[in-house]
Amino acid sequence: MRKISIAIDGPAASGKSTTAKLVAKEMGYLHIDTGAMYRAITLKVIEECLDLGNSEKIVQLAKDCIVRLEINNGVTKVFLDGKEVTDKIRTPIINRSVSAVSSYKGVRELMVREQQKMAEQGGVVLEGRDIGTVVLPKAELKIFMIASVQERARRRRIELAESGIQIDEADLIKEIEIRDKKDSTRAASPLRKAEDAIELDTSNLTIEQQVDFVVKKARKLLEKN
Repeated sequence: MRKISIAIDGPAASGKSTTAKLVAKEMGYLHIDTGAMYRAITLKVIEECLDLGNSEKIVQLAKDCIVRLEINNGVTKVFLDGKEVTDKIRTPIINRSVSAVSSYKGVRELMVREQQKMAEQGGVVLEGRDIGTVVLPKAELKIFMIASVQERARRRRIELAESGIQIDEADLIKEIEIRDKKDSTRAASPLRKAEDAIELDTSNLTIEQQVDFVVKKARKLLEKN
């Protein structure tokens, strides 16, 4: 049976990761969390106490470390130089720093090559900010997810609270707005909607509704072929 590639893009906390993971499970596809790869590099930068403005050292660090994604029972585990860092990459300091690290062309080129290798055979769901425009420009199905800043901050607060991290929602709104600006204006692979992407506003949708929307679009494409 033919398998397609599904690209899901959108800003922080728009629902990409959870939706992509569940769509992949429903379709029997591989979920590739590209954002987790950049977060892992960012964790390494912070552990090495590198200046976020030192692009040369950060790109070299990215070349020297190994980021690996492993899928176990539908759950993506993230490994950095052989050590699992799945939870460590979801902290506030990573949230604040990942845009700077991922903005460097050298870092993105390295990560994009790895992502494209993983997606060569199709049957994948990739999510990030440049999947439909840079990583998989020929993906058969492209979804661009959006949501209000207020709703995204609410989701991020709940996510952090589940990890034992308490942070004011107003602070999260500011943080998300800053990250949106950085992601949309960076020189290398900025966040933008591909011309052939389908926009999905998730502000008032449940996860189940989001997944159902994408799965139906995917199956409709498969039926045509």
